[in-house]
Amino acid sequence: MARYTGPKTKIARKFGEAIFGEDKSFEKRNYPPGQHGNNRRRGKKSEYAIQLQEKQKAKYTYGILERQFRGLFKKARTAQGITGEVLLQLCESRLDNVVYRMGISPSRSGARQLVSHRHITVNGEIVNIPSYQLKAGDVVAVREKSKSLEAIERSLSNSSNVFEWITWNNDTKQGTYVAVPARIQIPENINEQFIVELYSK
Repeated sequence: MARYTGPKTKIARKFGEAIFGEDKSFEKRNYPPGQHGNNRRRGKKSEYAIQLQEKQKAKYTYGILERQFRGLFKKARTAQGITGEVLLQLCESRLDNVVYRMGISPSRSGARQLVSHRHITVNGEIVNIPSYQLKAGDVVAVREKSKSLEAIERSLSNSSNVFEWITWNNDTKQGTYVAVPARIQIPENINEQFIVELYSK
């Protein structure tokens, strides 16, 4: 799978925010990458460039490839509701994202690996597809054999995130995807309207 595996701080600097989570390197140099660093003159961006950057930011944030992302947009466009909001809700409903939100993994890439390696169950069944779309009421849990994994234990002990649309029980290591989050409940700094405008051209 052609996933980005390069330096994450470089990408975060490109967008001007730590889109992959806490990043000490980004805090030291939070200006765009390049030979001349902060001194480089940067011309005004075109409308297309702004829209494209917002789409790229969303793709990198959720770890989704272009083809998958376009597929999600088509799905969002045919669904009821505001297209941009529905698009972000579809991204948030992915199994790898919910595993990350529940604190089972400190990053989305780590959550994707846990799902791929069959450590996660949905409604009691092992699901190893990171892009699996959860429905309201689905129960996500750490597989019985994987509950003692050090990486999962460490991530859960460091996690303090609380989301209204997710419940989590640390004792049983399972949680419920209670409802599709409203746009106001999604903390990502993404202007989804720019993405809609880009794909609508």
